[in-house]
Amino acid sequence: MLLRAALAGLVLASFTLSASAETIRVAIGTQDTTINCAAGGLLIRELGLLDKYLPHDGRYKDATYDVQWKNFTSGAPLTNEMVAGKLDFGAMADFPGAFNGVAFETAGKHSLFISVLSGSIKGSGNGIVVPSASSVQSLAELKGKTISVPFASTAHGMLLRAVAAEGWDPLKDVNIIAQPPEVAGSALQAGKIDAHADFVPFAELFPSRGFARKIFDGSQASAPTFHGALVDSDYARKYPEIVVAYLRASLEANRLLAAEPEKYSELIAKVTGVDAEVNYLFHGPLGVQTRDLSWKPEYRQAVGTAIDTLKLLKKADRGLDLKTFIDDQYIRAAFKASNLDYEAQLADYGQTPLKVKDAVSGQPISDFNHVAQIWVRGEPTVRSYASAEGAFAALNSLKQEGRSIRAVYAQASDSGIKLLADQAWFASDAKGRLSAFLLKGQAQQYATAQGGKVFDFTDATAQAVASR
Repeated sequence: MLLRAALAGLVLASFTLSASAETIRVAIGTQDTTINCAAGGLLIRELGLLDKYLPHDGRYKDATYDVQWKNFTSGAPLTNEMVAGKLDFGAMADFPGAFNGVAFETAGKHSLFISVLSGSIKGSGNGIVVPSASSVQSLAELKGKTISVPFASTAHGMLLRAVAAEGWDPLKDVNIIAQPPEVAGSALQAGKIDAHADFVPFAELFPSRGFARKIFDGSQASAPTFHGALVDSDYARKYPEIVVAYLRASLEANRLLAAEPEKYSELIAKVTGVDAEVNYLFHGPLGVQTRDLSWKPEYRQAVGTAIDTLKLLKKADRGLDLKTFIDDQYIRAAFKASNLDYEAQLADYGQTPLKVKDAVSGQPISDFNHVAQIWVRGEPTVRSYASAEGAFAALNSLKQEGRSIRAVYAQASDSGIKLLADQAWFASDAKGRLSAFLLKGQAQQYATAQGGKVFDFTDATAQAVASR
């Protein structure tokens, strides 16, 4: 009897020890080359931010963590591994995120969209490019042409909306084919396709590397888009404190990006091979997208639109209840634990601000409609100028000094997004002041209204130097 009691006590003690000393898996799927997911994966991993926030008190007092990272080039295979129970978290865009929810439901499970990481309520981030030698200047010129796109991606949704806006039948008026970015890059260079639609960062990366030209920005489709983080709902229910810890790490990564965008653009480049100059387009001040972890109504709308479009594409045969699929309780808790105001962020639609002085005059820049910037090789921070004319005059001087230029940026006067200046078009007003535009047609329209002229980058630079 005593022996039996002793054995029972030993078994109970063993059970208590194993429960309190639990090894908890934290398996996170990332998309490193989708650079606007950096605050939800790459930076957390590379900077060891998750370890700072994983709980070690209460029920987690004696827990150990098995943190696993796995990188993917797209959302679909990441979703497959989440549904298979091999991953707990994943970062992806609105379209693959919606598909993630559907795939979980089909498998009799449930996933949660827990935060936004980066996005644009206007739709910037997705885009369409053509070969650099192409004469095409706008989407309207692509009727009857072949356009490739990663199927069922957020860029696919943008392309379909853009085609519909032209009044075209996507099955008859254009030849849309499936092609991932790594294949499309070669196809563009070989002239095998007329255009390619893609998500972050390829509509900027391909032009930056000189073999493509951007002729359509997602903001022209006026449809919100974003990338965000998801979690298996069973995991979240079991370990809510770990979900909050992951999101707190995301908030810190976001803060670091805002404070030193050049430094972390270089880190992202080192890990992914995506040029730092392109990373800065997204993560620098006044960037292509806004890093924002709050659930804006527009982003909730984007998920609903994605679900509807996936059904149209026959990639999903069921809907999702957005009220249960999008769950903001964890990001709200993360904001609170990090002493941040979620409601204030929810109401803030501003881009990451530019708080600098003009590199020439030394005066604070207050008008951001005509801002231009220069990243000089060897310099840790980007130089900012209150006007394109000032930047281009400085650019000429820097080149005369033999300085190497990494990139020149200009703010689009209509959409407000950051552009690679050597890919942009410029229009002057009656006073000769330059405004930047993505498309030649946009610049021409402005110049006609203002009584000015249209310039490409080379001519705009020459004009700025001549007027000094």
